Amino acid sequence: MKKLLLLLLLFPLASFSQDDLLAGIDTVASKEKVTSAFKALKIVNLESTKLAAKGDLYFIVAHRFGSIKDGFEGFYGLDNANTQIKFVYGWTDWLTVSAARSELAYDFSTKYTLMHQLKDGFPVTIVGFSSLAINNTLKESLYPQLKFDDRFTYVQQLLISRKFSEKLSLEVAPTIFHENFVDNAQQDNTQYAVGIGGRYKFAKRWSLNIDYAAHVNRASNSMYKNPLSIGFDLETGGHVFQMHFTSSQGIHEAGYLAQTTGDWTKGDVFFGFNLLRVF
Repeated sequence: MKKLLLLLLLFPLASFSQDDLLAGIDTVASKEKVTSAFKALKIVNLESTKLAAKGDLYFIVAHRFGSIKDGFEGFYGLDNANTQIKFVYGWTDWLTVSAARSELAYDFSTKYTLMHQLKDGFPVTIVGFSSLAINNTLKESLYPQLKFDDRFTYVQQLLISRKFSEKLSLEVAPTIFHENFVDNAQQDNTQYAVGIGGRYKFAKRWSLNIDYAAHVNRASNSMYKNPLSIGFDLETGGHVFQMHFTSSQGIHEAGYLAQTTGDWTKGDVFFGFNLLRVF
């Protein structure tokens, strides 16, 4: 089995006396956390720094219609849709786990809080995100030597967000991912990307959300493109209904980071929405 050494996070060490350390802990503990930078677990495709609360179970149906460029022949995207069924559970207040399945992949992930944004204190929220995807689209009839672990893609992200005001929140997400199988001899298995996204609340219940992922080392002859997504969140009694247009029909991280084929300049985009229920 091919192995991937996922992102190793190194934090600087500082030396404090015992009294100074205890004083620092008391100071941090007394500062108020900044909450609700994002109302939904995802911005559009990009994971947000929001986690499920401890004990909450989310049932999510995420849907991407076909490309609207197909016109009447594809019923303007209503044919050839991709649907993901996902369960998300708040294991603790700082750890969320999930499992999902779509036509394209099985996907398993964890999301965990590392640092909180504090009022008059630490300036950002930092969350780690790790996922394992199992590709459903690879056919043994096309690849007779295919092994089961060739279907694996590993993703590791740091989600770093800042809530600037009640209206505006922004996020950046340095990303490393590894595909055990690539269909392009010039493409490295280990790949890098930087995701950016944001939310702007323009009405009491409505916000505009945008995210984008810039691939750093994509092969020059690759058919795949960087995903751009634009959508709206509607807050409805404690729940959020998301509607969006995106250049990626893949919903899981490995799908939209590595295999986006849509192109906004050619009208090759996909309408989608996310429906959720919290138990």
